[in-house]
Amino acid sequence: MAKIIQPPQPLGEVPIQRSFFLAGSIEMGKAIDWQSQVGNKFDTFDIIIWNPRRSSWDSSWEQSINNPVFKEQVDWELDALDRADAIFFHFEPQTQSPITLMELGLFAASGKCIVHCPEGFWRKGNVDIVCQRYNIQQVNSIDQGVALLKEQFSDCQKDIF
Repeated sequence: MAKIIQPPQPLGEVPIQRSFFLAGSIEMGKAIDWQSQVGNKFDTFDIIIWNPRRSSWDSSWEQSINNPVFKEQVDWELDALDRADAIFFHFEPQTQSPITLMELGLFAASGKCIVHCPEGFWRKGNVDIVCQRYNIQQVNSIDQGVALLKEQFSDCQKDIF
């Protein structure tokens, strides 16, 4: 069964095994909880799924390096992104997702990205150009991204009898 790991669980407590990160729109509740929907589709896989959507998030937290809880969140995300074997990016059209755009820039050359950026996302042109330049596979739906991840991690699927 897939292990869905969310902050603030320390990464040091998580065993080293194949994993992917769910990068994408959250934006203080403007986006649906697509991360849980994706994670639930991997119940027969022995993998780690890094889900940055923190259940105890408080939008009043000062976004400052001097705020230990905020810094913990950002460090957790960066460490999990580094550790992941794959990163699935999803950009929701009703969001701006500046952190997701930054993460795509940071990891575009990593060779481990899959991107879903539908029509209507305010910076789709930029995302498309980055994907073309770095040969990043783009998908037309979240389900198509899930299918690619399942293919990539097929060796981690458990037989259910």
